Formats: sequence, C-alpha cells, structure tokens
Amino acid sequence: MTLRTRLFLAAFGIAGASLLVAAALVAWSLERQLLARIESDLLAETRLVADLVARLGPSPAVAELDREADAFGDTLGARVTLIAPNGRVLGDSAEDGASLAAMENHGTRPEVELAQASGRGVTRRFSTTVERDLLYVAIAVDQPGLGVVRLALPLTEVDDQIGSVQRATAVGLLAALAGAVVLAWIVSTRLSGRVSEIAAVARRYVEGDLTVQVGHSGDDEFGTVARALDSAVRELGRRLGELSRNRRLTDAILSSMAEGVLVVDARGYTQMANDAVRRMLPMSESPVGRHYVELIRHPGVAKQIGRALDEGGSTRREITLSTEPARVCLASATPFVAQDEPGVVLVLHDVSEYRRAEQIRQDFVANVSHELRTPLTAIRGSVDALLDEGDPAAQQRFLAIIARHTTRMERLVADLLRLARLDAGQEGLSVAPCSTAALFEGVETELAPLVREKGQRLEHHVDAGAHTLPVDPAKFHDVLRNLIDNAAHYAPEESAITLGASVHEDGTGVVLTVADRGPGIPDTDLPRVFERFYRVERSRARNPGGTGLGLAIVKHLVGLHGGTIAAANRPGGGTMFVITVPGLPGDADAPGAEDRRAVHA
Repeated sequence: MTLRTRLFLAAFGIAGASLLVAAALVAWSLERQLLARIESDLLAETRLVADLVARLGPSPAVAELDREADAFGDTLGARVTLIAPNGRVLGDSAEDGASLAAMENHGTRPEVELAQASGRGVTRRFSTTVERDLLYVAIAVDQPGLGVVRLALPLTEVDDQIGSVQRATAVGLLAALAGAVVLAWIVSTRLSGRVSEIAAVARRYVEGDLTVQVGHSGDDEFGTVARALDSAVRELGRRLGELSRNRRLTDAILSSMAEGVLVVDARGYTQMANDAVRRMLPMSESPVGRHYVELIRHPGVAKQIGRALDEGGSTRREITLSTEPARVCLASATPFVAQDEPGVVLVLHDVSEYRRAEQIRQDFVANVSHELRTPLTAIRGSVDALLDEGDPAAQQRFLAIIARHTTRMERLVADLLRLARLDAGQEGLSVAPCSTAALFEGVETELAPLVREKGQRLEHHVDAGAHTLPVDPAKFHDVLRNLIDNAAHYAPEESAITLGASVHEDGTGVVLTVADRGPGIPDTDLPRVFERFYRVERSRARNPGGTGLGLAIVKHLVGLHGGTIAAANRPGGGTMFVITVPGLPGDADAPGAEDRRAVHA
C-alpha cells in the first residue's frame, strides 16, 4: 500500500468518523429539541383547552363537553379527551354517543394519574382505543364535574417530522463525506508528493550525488525536515570532501616516502601499506585486509609487530631483508590508538646505501692506509739503506726504488684529488664532436711503450656511423687510457687488446668497447669492479702497481657525459668493458665506411 493510499484512508477515515459522529449528535439533538417543542406545544394547547372548557361554567352537560372536545380536536388536529375526577370520560374527539359511553375508565391511565397527582402528566404509549402510538399530555382542571383535560398526538406525525430531519441530516452527511473524499485525496496527494520529492533527493544522496538540493517545501514540519536534511547533507558533503582531500594528501605523502609504512589493526590485519613497503617486502597482491603474518616473512619484523600489539611500546632494530640485492633496514614498530581502536605502525627505513657507504668509507681508509704504507715503507727502507750504503751502484738502486714509489704515491694522491673533484662536481665538460679514430690513436700512442714492453698489440675498429663522438676529448682520453692500461696489466703477453666503436641498436648513441684476453673477472666481483680500491683477489696477488682508483674515475667520467659503463666476461676468455655514450653523432668523414687498424708491438 502506497503512502498516498495510507494518507488518503487515514484522512478520509478521520473525516468520515468525525462527520458520522457529528451527524448522529445533530440528529439526536434535533430529535430531542423537536420532541421537546412538540411536548411544549401540546402542553400549551392542553392548557388552552382547559381554560376554554373552564369558561363553559360549572357542571356542563356531557353532550356539550363532547361537542367542545370534537371542536377542539378538529381545530388542533389532536385527540381531545375530557375526563371526570373519577376517571369517567366526559368527552372525546375520537368517540361519540354510545361509543363514548362505552369507553373505559381513564382514571388509571398514567398521564391522568400524574396530572391528578402533580397537575400535569406526559406519557407515550399505545392507545387501545385508536390502536396507535400516541403522545399524551394531561392537565388537571379545577372545575366542578371535570377533573382532567388530555390531548393526544399520534407519534406517526412526530416520526414523520423526525424522519424529515434525519433525511436532511443524511443528505448533508453524504455531501460532507463527498467533500471529505475530495479533500482527503487532495491532501494525501500533496503530502505524498512532498514526501516523494524528499525521498527522491534522499536517493540521490545515497547514490553519491550531494549537489542536488531539496526545493521549497513550505514552513510546516515537512519543510523543516527537508531543510534539515539539506543542511545535514551539505555538511556531510563538506566533511567528505575534506576527508577525501586529507586522504589524497596522506596517500601522496605515503607514496612519495622512501620509508616503507605498514599499518595493522588490533587483530593484526593490514589497513594500509605504501609502495615503498611493498617493494621492501615483496607483495604481489594488495596487502590490505590480510594478516601481517601472511605478508611479512622476516621473523624479526613479525615478532616486533606482535610484541607491539600484545605489550605496547615502541621498538627499533636493524634487520636484513632477504631480497635481491639484500636490503638493510631500520625497522620501527609503534602502537597507536585511533577512534578507540588500537593498532601498530611499522616503518622500514632503508639504510642499505648508508651501510654500503659506511663500508666503502672503512674500506677506503683501510685501502688508502695500505696503499700509502707500502711505498712509505719502501722509501723509508731505501733512505735508511742510502744512509748506511757507500756503494754508488747500490745507492742508484735505492734511489730508483724511492723514485718509483714516489711516483706511485703521486699517482695515488692525484687520483684521490680527482675523485674528490668529481664527487664535488667541480670538473666541467667541454663537449665537442671529435673523431673516434683520432681518440683511439691518441691513447694508443701514449700507451705504446707499455704495450710494446709486454709484447701486446692494440687493435681498433670503427663501424659506419660511429666515426664522431659528442664528448669531451680530454676526459674520454682519460677514460680509454685507464681502461687500456688496466687491460695491459692483466692481459697475458703476446695477446691483443681490442677497441671498438659502433652505433647503438636503437640508433641514439655510440657504444665503445675495450676487450682483452686476460683471466677475466669472477661473476660475483663484476658488480664491484668500479668501487674504489676494489681488486679481484687474483689481481691483488699479482700486484700490478695500480692505485685501485682508475675504474672508479672511469665510471665518474662516463657518468659525467650521461653515459653508462659495464664490465662483462668474454665468451672466449678475457674481460670486456662496454661504454654507452648518448646522443646521435654525425659522421661527416666517410659515411658508410669502416676503419680497422692495428698497432703492433
């Protein structure tokens, strides 16, 4: 049943019941008033008849009284009965002659008894004489020979008058009910329309559209409800917007954080996790809604969260995650209470680079100390020997040792100073197109004595399209010199060192290669060969005399050009360094040509 139907039935029921009760009360009141008026009129007529009969003089004849009764009855339209004090009927407008004489004694009639007792009597009863219901009014008369004057009016006339009143009341009731139906329908339609409008707006609110507003709904209770709803939704929309902005801000902050953040509730289920923690603790699926034990495989971290949930209090510890590569993290678990619901925030701060830098610093200090101690010890020993030795040949030998180790120390200090300038960004670039072949030849010429001493040979080839390099010639000369010097020290005698230049496969740069036929580098050491003072154990045993900083300088110089360098082992043996230089070079010398040359010892 719809709201309109319920409102209609309620309004019509109330109006109909009210009208029926009102009609019944009106009919009852009119009936009482009509009966009271009829009794009053009949009583007045009875008194009038009594007064007129009293004027007939004392002890009138029965025939005369009967004639007067007939006359009064015709005039008043009522039955007139004149009764003696003993109850004998002296005259009756309904009976004449023998019938009058044969009438029963009326002394026992209720109205007569009342009149004789109190002066008047009014009753309603069935008359056996006329065989109809009558309304009787009797008045006692103080006249010799006459005791009571009685008038009787048939109730059918009274009923006819009452019926006419009731019919009029019924017609009015029906008209009122028809009006009530129309009014109830109008009121129910209007109220249901207003409620439907508010409900439609509420449904729009439920669907998420908080922009629509309730129209003018009047100043009654419905209008008050509509305005309250509209105000509440506007406030809700404002708060939702504020919460949404705060959530976006929080998500942006968490997403941009380098630290991993994981939030779990009191039951241990994940409420929030940022991208950093998903990378640190590899998670293939969304962690939200899952228990932290399912997500965190590290027992130390899981124990931290469990202790914070059970005992409270913040804990901090350094852990190592089994990732590739391994990560060293500072894990902090802190309990919190939000809206009476406790939980724990886990923060993972990746300190791998810090630990690595610390290790590099320690290794750097140790290596510098080692590198300086060796030549200083040799120099100190040679000086002491010179002080004690008088042989010129021995003195020359010791001076050569001092000169060699002094030169080594000078190279070490020079390399350290250059690394310091590169780290501080104090070395600028003078980039200009330069010939690749000329660059190769310049380095080959400078290192020719070293190569010739070991019986090695240098070969180079420049592919079509790679004849020009957009680099700083001086700095790339240092890059190639360090790589070739490194290859010459570790490659066997009578072997070849190959330099190459080709266009990158995507056509946006040049790839330079320096390859030797040496012992190669173990795969575990390849990622670390560019660290400062890092040496493969086999090469350290050979002690080639380098500073251990050359490859670190090479990596810095290549990075300064925006390029990359990598080390790899050749399939046939030996090591190959691959340099990628960005930028598409021009080749104006000989397009499509290929330059291949060899320098032999």
